[in-house]
Amino acid sequence: MFYFRKLIDENEVELVSYVKQYLVDHQLEDIKIHVGCDSQNIGPLTHYATTVVFHIGNSGCHFIYKKEKLPKIEDMWTKLWGETTRSVEIANHLKEHGIHVNSVDLDFNSDEKQKSNKLVSASVGFVESMGLKANVKPAILPAISAADMMC
Repeated sequence: MFYFRKLIDENEVELVSYVKQYLVDHQLEDIKIHVGCDSQNIGPLTHYATTVVFHIGNSGCHFIYKKEKLPKIEDMWTKLWGETTRSVEIANHLKEHGIHVNSVDLDFNSDEKQKSNKLVSASVGFVESMGLKANVKPAILPAISAADMMC
């Protein structure tokens, strides 16, 4: 089981039951689910924030999040691969419980001039090998925007 928090009251919610109930409560709305993760090195720690975003038609988004703090990960590849694996773990968990995930948003850039570009091929391949859709920058990535805010 995974536990996430709501932004408004920060109460913990069990991921699958919360997502299923949210979809029932908003069944008349066009909702797309995006999963993403971002990380930041702050002092001696690496902070990860994983998000599940409910993109509600043209009216905005609602999201829940999970934070983790680990000893600082200096290696960029290792830190960013951690974002990919966390996102895939959550997306697969939702999928295993019959919840359709529209995309896994990866905080990597398709522009070869950007450092994160080195992970695009491996990360997109990993996500897609799980039967999920991957999005990278410069596309609009709601789950990454939320995760970045939480970091």
